[in-house]
Amino acid sequence: MKIAFFDIDGTLTSETDGFVPESAKKAIRRAREAGNLMFINTGRCFQNVEPRFREVGFDGYINGCGTHIMIGDETVLYTSQPAERIHTLTKLSRELNVDTLYESRYYVTFDPKHTLTHPSAIAQNQRFIQRGYDAGMDIDDPSFTCDKFVIWYKDESQLTEIRKFTDKYYDCIDRGGTFREFVPIGYSKASGIEYILKHYNLPLESAYAFGDSNNDLAMLSYVKHSVVMGNADPRELMKKAAHVAGKASEDGLANALSDLGFFE
Repeated sequence: MKIAFFDIDGTLTSETDGFVPESAKKAIRRAREAGNLMFINTGRCFQNVEPRFREVGFDGYINGCGTHIMIGDETVLYTSQPAERIHTLTKLSRELNVDTLYESRYYVTFDPKHTLTHPSAIAQNQRFIQRGYDAGMDIDDPSFTCDKFVIWYKDESQLTEIRKFTDKYYDCIDRGGTFREFVPIGYSKASGIEYILKHYNLPLESAYAFGDSNNDLAMLSYVKHSVVMGNADPRELMKKAAHVAGKASEDGLANALSDLGFFE
C-alpha cells in the first residue's frame, strides 16, 4: 500500500485556472481503487477546502499545515491558538498597518476595522465574498481565536516588527513577495504526515508528497518520495525532489501517479 499527500493550489489544481483537471480526479480515484490511500495536505483550513475538492474523493485531510487532521469525516487532531495571543497580534497588525487574514477550521476573516491596502489581500477578500464566506467577523470579541494566519505587508520593517512577537510562537513561511504564512511551532505538513503514518502503522517509505510551493517544503523534505510539480514556484524546489512531475495544467499529477506505480 502507498499513501499520497497532495497540496491543493498548483498541485491538485491547475496553475492556470484553479480548476482540478479531470485527469487528476480520475487518477486519484483509480489509485484508491487500487488499494492506496489519498490525503489532501494543505495550508487551507478545512472550511476553505471547497466542496469541489472534497468531491474528488479522499481518505482524509491534513488542514491548516497540520493543525487539523481528519480521517474520513472524523477529526483526530485539532489545535487552535490562545485568544489573548491573537488579540495581541490584532493590535500589532493595526499599529503596523499590516493586512492579516485569520484562518480557522470554522471560518476565515480579515479585520473589519482595518482597511485592506495590499492588492493581493484585496483580491483574496473578493474571492471569499464570491464563495459566500463571512470574512468580516468581530475579532475584538474576547473569545475570538484562529488556528493560523497569513499577512501581506509593504515594507520589510513591518515584517521585522511583527516577527519580534510571532517568532516566539510561530514558524514564518516565505510564500513569495510580501506574503507570509504563520504556523504554530511544532505543526507542519510534515507533522501531519507523521501522525497519519502512525495511525495506519505505515512506514515512511510508503509515503509520497506532492507539492509546488514553499509551504510544501516541510513535507517534501520529510518523505523519501517527494514529487514537485513542473509549475513549482520557486523553481528551486525541483532540486529537492525525488521526482519532478509535469505541470498541473498538463496532466502532471495523473502522469506522476501512473509513473510511481499507484495504479498497479
